[in-house]
Amino acid sequence: MSDNSIEALTILGLGDMGSALARSWLATGYAVTVWNRSARQAPEGAAVAATAAEAIAANTLVVVCLLDDASVRTTLDGIDLTGRDIVNLTTSTPAEARALSEWITARGGRFLDGGIMAVPSMIGVPDSGAYVFYSGSADLHKTHADTLAVPAGVTYVGTDAGFAALYDIALLSAMWGMFAGAAHAFALIGGEDISPVEFAPLMVAYQQAMAGYSYGTAAQLASRDYTQDVESNLAMMTTTNGTLRRTAAEQGVSPELLEPFMALMERRVAEGGGNESNTGVVDLLRR
Repeated sequence: MSDNSIEALTILGLGDMGSALARSWLATGYAVTVWNRSARQAPEGAAVAATAAEAIAANTLVVVCLLDDASVRTTLDGIDLTGRDIVNLTTSTPAEARALSEWITARGGRFLDGGIMAVPSMIGVPDSGAYVFYSGSADLHKTHADTLAVPAGVTYVGTDAGFAALYDIALLSAMWGMFAGAAHAFALIGGEDISPVEFAPLMVAYQQAMAGYSYGTAAQLASRDYTQDVESNLAMMTTTNGTLRRTAAEQGVSPELLEPFMALMERRVAEGGGNESNTGVVDLLRR
């Protein structure tokens, strides 16, 4: 075990994110033991363990940042986890996180799952906006709160071990939708004498202005009244779909990124939701 007078932890996984995490803790005076499945240059100042078991034995707090859930289980399988606090920062699904929590708890460890809302270059950088969702053992979170706050901000979302992954993937899904819309927009102007560099600020400003629409969607979901404070109803919005499709055809652009959402909008109208906002699409997705 490490000297208790020195704040210490172990990191399993030295990919770009794992290395960034290690450097952030090293820079703030932590004693960091690292292990990686393949040979890789360790951050300066880190103690390198020959095996995962050796790395886990070195410290109570063990941060895992590997490729996927299967690699986490393979790495930890057969190792004594008694008294260890396992913080999993490997991207996973909610069900995988819950199952992993049970698996680690049954082996004597405490478990906290995390969803990192940042890229490696944001880790350890003040005011970068980086933060991590955490869920699982409240006691583990309380014990290591200061340590976990070193690389990025901390948002604890509850004792359900699957919630951090769910928050993470839900926000990533929203981002994917934004990227899809941006790709379609750039494709529309691509054949014209329009600079994408000059167009980008206009698109970003409009996306930011429309982002607040999600607050209204949340309020309607909570009240179950999808006609609450509607400024442009779904029947009106779906008439715009025709214009979007015709414009795409004129510009020689496939509408395939937009079609799934437009089809759901039109389906909701056909089912009688024309006076609603597009919040009813959420119900269609959950059927």
